[in-house]
Amino acid sequence: MAPKGLFLALCLSALLVASWGRKVRHYQWEVGYVFWKPDCQEKVMIGINGQFPGPTIRAKAGDTIVVELKNALHTEGVVIHWHGIRQLGTPWADGTASISQCPISPEETFVYRFKVDKPGTYFYHGHYGMQRAAGLYGSLIVDVADGEREPFHYDGELNVLLSDWYHQDINTQAVGLSSNPFRWIGEPQTLLINGRGQHGCSLASHVLEGLSACEINSSQCAPVTLPVLPNRTYRLRIASTTSLASLNLAVGSHKMVVVEADGNYVQPFEVKDMDIYSGDSYSVLLTTDQDPSSNYWLSLSVRGREPKTQPALAILNYHPNSATKLPTAKPPVSPLWNDYAHSKAFTYRILALKGTERPPASATRRIALLNTQNKLNGYTKWSINNVSLALPSTPYLGSMKHRLAGAFDAERPPESFPGDYDVMRPATNPNTTQSSGVYVLDFNTTVDVILQNANALSANVSEIHPWHLHGHDFWVLGYGEGRFTEKDAKGFNLKNPPLRNTAVIFPYGWTALRFVTDNPGVWAFHCHIEPHLHMGMGVIFAEGVHLVSRIPKEAIACGMMGKKFMNLP
Repeated sequence: MAPKGLFLALCLSALLVASWGRKVRHYQWEVGYVFWKPDCQEKVMIGINGQFPGPTIRAKAGDTIVVELKNALHTEGVVIHWHGIRQLGTPWADGTASISQCPISPEETFVYRFKVDKPGTYFYHGHYGMQRAAGLYGSLIVDVADGEREPFHYDGELNVLLSDWYHQDINTQAVGLSSNPFRWIGEPQTLLINGRGQHGCSLASHVLEGLSACEINSSQCAPVTLPVLPNRTYRLRIASTTSLASLNLAVGSHKMVVVEADGNYVQPFEVKDMDIYSGDSYSVLLTTDQDPSSNYWLSLSVRGREPKTQPALAILNYHPNSATKLPTAKPPVSPLWNDYAHSKAFTYRILALKGTERPPASATRRIALLNTQNKLNGYTKWSINNVSLALPSTPYLGSMKHRLAGAFDAERPPESFPGDYDVMRPATNPNTTQSSGVYVLDFNTTVDVILQNANALSANVSEIHPWHLHGHDFWVLGYGEGRFTEKDAKGFNLKNPPLRNTAVIFPYGWTALRFVTDNPGVWAFHCHIEPHLHMGMGVIFAEGVHLVSRIPKEAIACGMMGKKFMNLP
């Protein structure tokens, strides 16, 4: 047996080796309104350090990110959520207003400090009001730690950040969603690739139909070009921060191999096109094995809603062709917007790579969440088990940690919905209630969540809903049609379910998730479609809050907590 001193020395040496290469990466950001032309029409939107999209954060697994964020919006608060980063040990840095922190007041600075614990393709975005829809977002990419390798090879990398864009400002949108009569925001005017698009102008049509050139009046809306060399393999990092639109992406004449989803490796599989929902992120491998004398279209189109927004196009630019040389072939033909069989076929193929941690064999608790559209005193809302989420003025994390009574509704939210509810038809009684209640979960246990889709207020209408869980990854155990039954649980995939942080529920269907409550904090779980969350489609999970270490005062000193801190030593 080795002497005790030698053993300690070896442990210390291993710790030092493990820390080599880990860095603290500092950023100083100022969030403010800017004039910008994302689709060649100038509008006021939110930028970071005067630019849109926001700066790309690049780090390695194990690094610490420090963002000193100054709010220069002057008349409103702001927070930023680091989408897909689990915030292990730093729940106050999750960036969710009224949940993990107070909104940062105008002219004030808040310091986000957190560790990126695993490699993957992520992004960040505003999580206060509808500021994501105003352009507050950017890419966050985490490479493998020094000495580690990806389970696939590539020669180069391209970043593809997808979004949609409205000409109507977010305040007008929000007021319409909260009005009686209800004023829906409608479909986006433009789809954006890396923050650029062309409104009312199809690049492809000008080449194929002999029309005059698009009027590109600013470099801010110039067509995106993705430079590549022939006969190379590229990793396309793709993420969607859309406000509403579900998307389909394809690259003309090229196939893609999906290798990562939401920061987790998956069994590689080949596709000609792929569906991407709001909140999703992927890595795909693309080999440039086509005629090198041509350039090719990357095409982006709307899925799941009748498309009233024209497709967006970018150019895959083969060197040494000019980046301004438009492809001569037509853009890829996208699937029909309501071809859900096509969407499901893609989604069902996403399985965990061999070696990925498997889920526990069973759960200690099951929560069934019914998604419905309802009325509250004549106002249109989205509800979960007939409860529409209303966030409190005091962040849950602070009020629960300090046991502040009366900060949110104490009544326990419903864990299921009536056994006779017909998910295929509009509700017999469309009326709903509103609450800020919390699902309190026992720490370090296994929880199953059944997301159940249903008919909306109008007959024969059921929408796609991508749901995002903060603070965790979950296993997607299965999908199904109609109403979930106990028989469906027998078919759960416990062998190789994918680990994700965002999962889609298809119209009139269900999706089953499993996660372990091993991250002390208070976490949002919600539809990632911006207007749906604004209208109440979300719930709050809390676990192990008593284990949370000292929360920075500036994160929670607002609302009722502000008064409490005035009396603390």
